[in-house]
Amino acid sequence: MDGQSAEGGGREFQRVSDELRVRMTDGTYVRGSFLPSQRDLAEEFGVSRDTVQRAIRELVDEGWIESRQGSGSRVIRIQRIQSSTPRATRTRRGMTLGPLISEAFEAPEVTLDVQTLTSESLDMHIRLQGERIHGGVIRPERIALRMLLPDESMPLPYPRVKGDKDDPRPRERLQAITQRATDSLQGLLEDLQTERLVDSVDVQVRHAPLIPTFKLYLLNGVEVLHGMYEVIERPMQLGPDGEVVTALDVLGLGATLTHHVKDHDPESPGSVFVDTMQTWFDSVWDLLAE
Repeated sequence: MDGQSAEGGGREFQRVSDELRVRMTDGTYVRGSFLPSQRDLAEEFGVSRDTVQRAIRELVDEGWIESRQGSGSRVIRIQRIQSSTPRATRTRRGMTLGPLISEAFEAPEVTLDVQTLTSESLDMHIRLQGERIHGGVIRPERIALRMLLPDESMPLPYPRVKGDKDDPRPRERLQAITQRATDSLQGLLEDLQTERLVDSVDVQVRHAPLIPTFKLYLLNGVEVLHGMYEVIERPMQLGPDGEVVTALDVLGLGATLTHHVKDHDPESPGSVFVDTMQTWFDSVWDLLAE
Protein backbone atom coordinates (compact mmCIF):
# COMPACT_ATOMS: atom_id res chain seq x y z
CA MET A 1 0.00 0.00 0.00
CA ASP A 2 2.79 2.44 0.97
CA GLY A 3 4.61 1.75 -2.29
CA GLN A 4 1.48 2.35 -4.31
CA SER A 5 0.82 5.60 -2.45
CA ALA A 6 4.35 6.81 -3.07
CA GLU A 7 4.10 5.93 -6.73
CA GLY A 8 0.79 7.73 -7.06
CA GLY A 9 2.18 10.77 -5.24
CA GLY A 10 5.13 10.80 -7.63
CA ARG A 11 2.84 10.78 -10.65
CA GLU A 12 0.73 13.61 -9.22
CA PHE A 13 3.77 15.71 -8.37
CA GLN A 14 5.09 15.20 -11.89
CA ARG A 15 1.74 16.14 -13.42
CA VAL A 16 1.68 19.43 -11.51
CA SER A 17 5.29 20.38 -12.28
CA ASP A 18 4.89 19.41 -15.96
CA GLU A 19 1.81 21.59 -16.37
CA LEU A 20 3.44 24.57 -14.66
CA ARG A 21 6.46 24.26 -16.97
CA VAL A 22 4.16 24.25 -19.99
CA ARG A 23 2.44 27.40 -18.76
CA MET A 24 5.79 29.14 -18.40
CA THR A 25 6.82 28.15 -21.92
CA ASP A 26 3.54 28.94 -23.70
CA GLY A 27 3.16 32.46 -22.33
CA THR A 28 0.45 31.77 -19.74
CA TYR A 29 2.82 32.83 -16.96
CA VAL A 30 5.17 35.53 -18.27
CA ARG A 31 8.50 36.47 -16.74
CA GLY A 32 7.96 38.49 -13.57
CA SER A 33 4.43 37.21 -12.98
CA PHE A 34 3.42 35.18 -9.93
CA LEU A 35 2.07 31.66 -9.89
CA PRO A 36 -1.31 31.12 -8.23
CA SER A 37 -1.12 30.43 -4.51
CA GLN A 38 -0.27 26.91 -3.39
CA ARG A 39 -3.78 26.56 -2.03
CA ASP A 40 -5.30 27.54 -5.39
CA LEU A 41 -2.97 25.19 -7.28
CA ALA A 42 -3.81 22.31 -4.95
CA GLU A 43 -7.52 22.94 -5.55
CA GLU A 44 -7.12 23.29 -9.31
CA PHE A 45 -5.11 20.06 -9.70
CA GLY A 46 -6.97 18.14 -7.02
CA VAL A 47 -3.82 17.32 -5.07
CA SER A 48 -2.46 17.96 -1.58
CA ARG A 49 -0.52 21.06 -0.57
CA ASP A 50 2.49 18.79 0.02
CA THR A 51 2.36 17.70 -3.63
CA VAL A 52 2.24 21.32 -4.80
CA GLN A 53 5.12 22.25 -2.49
CA ARG A 54 7.22 19.43 -3.92
CA ALA A 55 6.53 20.66 -7.47
CA ILE A 56 7.40 24.23 -6.45
CA ARG A 57 10.69 23.09 -4.90
CA GLU A 58 11.68 21.33 -8.12
CA LEU A 59 10.86 24.41 -10.23
CA VAL A 60 12.97 26.53 -7.86
CA ASP A 61 15.87 24.06 -8.17
CA GLU A 62 15.57 24.17 -11.97
CA GLY A 63 15.67 27.97 -11.99
CA TRP A 64 12.15 28.56 -13.32
CA ILE A 65 10.85 30.46 -10.29
CA GLU A 66 11.93 32.06 -7.07
CA SER A 67 9.80 31.41 -4.03
CA ARG A 68 9.82 33.39 -0.79
CA GLN A 69 7.76 32.81 2.31
CA GLY A 70 4.82 35.20 2.30
CA SER A 71 5.61 36.57 -1.18
CA GLY A 72 4.57 33.70 -3.43
CA SER A 73 6.40 32.17 -6.40
CA ARG A 74 7.60 34.53 -9.14
CA VAL A 75 8.53 33.40 -12.66
CA ILE A 76 12.15 34.26 -13.47
CA ARG A 77 12.70 32.17 -16.61
CA ILE A 78 10.61 31.42 -19.67
CA GLN A 79 11.14 29.80 -23.06
CA ARG A 80 12.51 32.48 -25.38
CA ILE A 81 12.12 32.19 -29.15
CA GLN A 82 13.99 34.60 -31.41
CA SER A 83 12.35 35.06 -34.79
CA SER A 84 12.49 37.62 -37.58
CA THR A 85 9.21 36.54 -39.17
CA PRO A 86 6.42 39.13 -39.53
CA ARG A 87 4.16 37.31 -37.07
CA ALA A 88 6.88 37.53 -34.42
CA THR A 89 6.92 41.32 -34.62
CA ARG A 90 3.14 41.36 -34.14
CA THR A 91 3.36 39.46 -30.85
CA ARG A 92 3.89 41.87 -27.97
CA ARG A 93 4.84 39.16 -25.48
CA GLY A 94 7.19 37.44 -27.88
CA MET A 95 6.84 34.07 -29.55
CA THR A 96 6.50 30.90 -27.52
CA LEU A 97 6.73 27.23 -28.45
CA GLY A 98 3.13 26.32 -27.65
CA PRO A 99 1.42 28.43 -30.34
CA LEU A 100 3.95 27.33 -32.99
CA ILE A 101 3.24 23.66 -32.32
CA SER A 102 -0.49 24.43 -32.18
CA GLU A 103 -0.30 26.00 -35.65
CA ALA A 104 1.62 23.01 -36.98
CA PHE A 105 -1.16 20.70 -35.74
CA GLU A 106 -3.80 22.68 -37.60
CA ALA A 107 -2.47 21.32 -40.92
CA PRO A 108 -4.18 18.24 -42.41
CA GLU A 109 -0.83 16.38 -42.39
CA VAL A 110 1.42 16.98 -39.39
CA THR A 111 5.08 15.99 -39.59
CA LEU A 112 7.47 16.46 -36.69
CA ASP A 113 11.17 15.61 -36.83
CA VAL A 114 12.76 16.19 -33.44
CA GLN A 115 16.21 15.79 -31.93
CA THR A 116 16.33 16.23 -28.18
CA LEU A 117 18.11 15.07 -25.04
CA THR A 118 14.80 13.87 -23.58
CA SER A 119 11.25 13.83 -24.90
CA GLU A 120 9.90 15.61 -21.81
CA SER A 121 9.01 19.02 -23.28
CA LEU A 122 7.69 17.50 -26.51
CA ASP A 123 5.40 15.20 -24.54
CA MET A 124 3.95 18.16 -22.64
CA HIS A 125 3.19 20.12 -25.79
CA ILE A 126 1.77 17.14 -27.68
CA ARG A 127 -0.57 16.42 -24.78
CA LEU A 128 -2.05 19.88 -25.25
CA GLN A 129 -2.66 19.09 -28.92
CA GLY A 130 -4.26 15.80 -27.92
CA GLU A 131 -6.72 17.74 -25.78
CA ARG A 132 -7.56 19.99 -28.73
CA ILE A 133 -8.15 16.96 -30.94
CA HIS A 134 -10.35 15.30 -28.32
CA GLY A 135 -12.31 18.54 -27.99
CA GLY A 136 -12.92 18.74 -31.74
CA VAL A 137 -11.00 22.00 -32.06
CA ILE A 138 -8.64 20.55 -34.69
CA ARG A 139 -8.82 17.42 -36.85
CA PRO A 140 -5.51 16.49 -38.50
CA GLU A 141 -5.79 13.54 -40.86
CA ARG A 142 -2.24 12.26 -40.36
CA ILE A 143 0.44 12.70 -37.70
CA ALA A 144 3.98 11.48 -38.30
CA LEU A 145 6.65 11.88 -35.61
CA ARG A 146 10.30 10.91 -35.88
CA MET A 147 12.32 11.48 -32.73
CA LEU A 148 16.08 11.19 -32.30
CA LEU A 149 17.37 10.51 -28.79
CA PRO A 150 20.95 9.82 -27.63
CA ASP A 151 22.14 6.22 -27.51
CA GLU A 152 21.41 5.00 -23.98
CA SER A 153 24.66 3.03 -23.79
CA MET A 154 26.78 6.08 -24.63
CA PRO A 155 28.37 8.02 -21.74
CA LEU A 156 27.13 11.62 -21.63
CA PRO A 157 28.95 14.61 -20.12
CA TYR A 158 25.68 15.78 -18.56
CA PRO A 159 23.82 15.48 -16.34
CA ARG A 160 26.38 14.48 -13.71
CA VAL A 161 27.27 15.22 -10.13
CA LYS A 162 29.81 18.01 -9.97
CA GLY A 163 33.15 16.52 -8.96
CA ASP A 164 31.95 12.91 -9.36
CA LYS A 165 31.36 12.00 -12.98
CA ASP A 166 31.12 8.29 -12.09
CA ASP A 167 27.97 8.63 -9.95
CA PRO A 168 25.33 6.76 -12.02
CA ARG A 169 22.28 8.41 -10.44
CA PRO A 170 21.97 11.48 -12.73
CA ARG A 171 22.13 9.22 -15.79
CA GLU A 172 19.52 6.89 -14.30
CA ARG A 173 17.31 9.89 -13.53
CA LEU A 174 17.69 11.16 -17.11
CA GLN A 175 16.80 7.77 -18.58
CA ALA A 176 13.76 7.46 -16.31
CA ILE A 177 12.49 10.91 -17.36
CA THR A 178 13.05 10.10 -21.03
CA GLN A 179 11.35 6.70 -20.82
CA ARG A 180 8.34 8.07 -18.98
CA ALA A 181 7.86 10.93 -21.44
CA THR A 182 8.45 8.74 -24.51
CA ASP A 183 5.95 6.13 -23.35
CA SER A 184 3.41 8.88 -22.65
CA LEU A 185 3.97 10.46 -26.04
CA GLN A 186 3.68 7.22 -27.98
CA GLY A 187 0.61 6.11 -26.06
CA LEU A 188 -1.16 9.43 -26.51
CA LEU A 189 -0.62 9.58 -30.27
CA GLU A 190 -1.45 5.92 -30.87
CA ASP A 191 -4.66 6.30 -28.85
CA LEU A 192 -5.76 9.07 -31.21
CA GLN A 193 -5.71 6.59 -34.08
CA THR A 194 -7.29 3.80 -32.01
CA GLU A 195 -10.14 6.14 -31.09
CA ARG A 196 -10.44 7.16 -34.78
CA LEU A 197 -9.81 10.79 -34.01
CA VAL A 198 -6.87 10.79 -36.45
CA ASP A 199 -6.86 8.59 -39.55
CA SER A 200 -3.14 7.75 -39.49
CA VAL A 201 -0.47 7.99 -36.79
CA ASP A 202 3.16 6.99 -37.26
CA VAL A 203 5.50 7.35 -34.27
CA GLN A 204 9.14 6.30 -34.64
CA VAL A 205 11.89 6.70 -32.05
CA ARG A 206 15.55 6.03 -32.81
CA HIS A 207 18.75 6.45 -30.81
CA ALA A 208 21.89 7.98 -32.31
CA PRO A 209 25.47 7.76 -31.01
CA LEU A 210 25.70 11.54 -30.76
CA ILE A 211 25.89 13.84 -27.73
CA PRO A 212 23.02 16.32 -28.17
CA THR A 213 24.45 19.84 -28.12
CA PHE A 214 21.26 21.38 -29.50
CA LYS A 215 17.51 20.86 -29.58
CA LEU A 216 15.84 20.72 -32.99
CA TYR A 217 12.20 20.78 -34.07
CA LEU A 218 11.32 20.48 -37.78
CA LEU A 219 7.63 21.36 -38.19
CA ASN A 220 5.81 20.22 -41.33
CA GLY A 221 9.02 20.54 -43.35
CA VAL A 222 8.77 24.34 -43.48
CA GLU A 223 9.68 25.61 -40.00
CA VAL A 224 12.63 24.98 -37.72
CA LEU A 225 13.13 25.68 -34.05
CA HIS A 226 16.76 25.32 -33.05
CA GLY A 227 18.46 25.97 -29.72
CA MET A 228 21.80 25.18 -28.13
CA TYR A 229 21.87 23.38 -24.79
CA GLU A 230 23.49 25.66 -22.22
CA VAL A 231 25.39 23.81 -19.48
CA ILE A 232 24.37 25.00 -16.02
CA GLU A 233 25.12 24.19 -12.40
CA ARG A 234 22.05 23.48 -10.29
CA PRO A 235 20.79 21.52 -7.28
CA MET A 236 19.45 18.08 -8.20
CA GLN A 237 17.48 15.68 -6.02
CA LEU A 238 18.61 12.09 -6.42
CA GLY A 239 17.69 8.66 -5.12
CA PRO A 240 14.83 7.43 -2.94
CA ASP A 241 16.14 9.36 0.08
CA GLY A 242 15.94 12.67 -1.82
CA GLU A 243 19.62 13.59 -1.42
CA VAL A 244 20.30 17.02 -2.97
CA VAL A 245 23.58 17.33 -4.86
CA THR A 246 25.20 20.00 -7.02
CA ALA A 247 24.90 18.81 -10.60
CA LEU A 248 26.05 19.89 -14.04
CA ASP A 249 23.00 19.80 -16.30
CA VAL A 250 21.64 21.59 -19.35
CA LEU A 251 18.76 23.96 -19.98
CA GLY A 252 16.13 22.08 -21.94
CA LEU A 253 12.68 23.57 -21.53
CA GLY A 254 14.16 26.98 -20.80
CA ALA A 255 16.64 27.04 -23.68
CA THR A 256 16.45 29.95 -26.11
CA LEU A 257 15.28 28.79 -29.54
CA THR A 258 15.70 30.48 -32.91
CA HIS A 259 12.82 30.27 -35.38
CA HIS A 260 13.39 29.85 -39.13
CA VAL A 261 10.79 29.59 -41.90
CA LYS A 262 11.14 28.25 -45.43
CA ASP A 263 9.69 30.62 -48.04
CA HIS A 264 9.27 30.89 -51.80
CA ASP A 265 12.93 31.85 -52.30
CA PRO A 266 15.12 28.72 -52.09
CA GLU A 267 18.19 30.90 -51.51
CA SER A 268 16.76 32.93 -48.63
CA PRO A 269 18.41 32.46 -45.20
CA GLY A 270 15.25 30.83 -43.82
CA SER A 271 14.90 28.37 -46.69
CA VAL A 272 18.59 27.43 -46.61
CA PHE A 273 18.53 26.86 -42.85
CA VAL A 274 15.39 24.71 -42.94
CA ASP A 275 16.70 22.63 -45.85
CA THR A 276 20.10 22.21 -44.16
CA MET A 277 18.56 21.04 -40.90
CA GLN A 278 16.23 18.64 -42.72
CA THR A 279 19.14 17.16 -44.66
CA TRP A 280 21.17 16.79 -41.45
CA PHE A 281 18.28 15.11 -39.63
CA ASP A 282 17.60 12.69 -42.50
CA SER A 283 21.28 11.74 -42.74
CA VAL A 284 21.54 10.90 -39.04
CA TRP A 285 18.18 9.10 -39.07
CA ASP A 286 19.08 6.96 -42.09
CA LEU A 287 22.79 6.28 -41.49
CA LEU A 288 23.54 6.49 -37.76
CA ALA A 289 20.40 5.99 -35.73
CA GLU A 290 19.06 2.62 -34.61
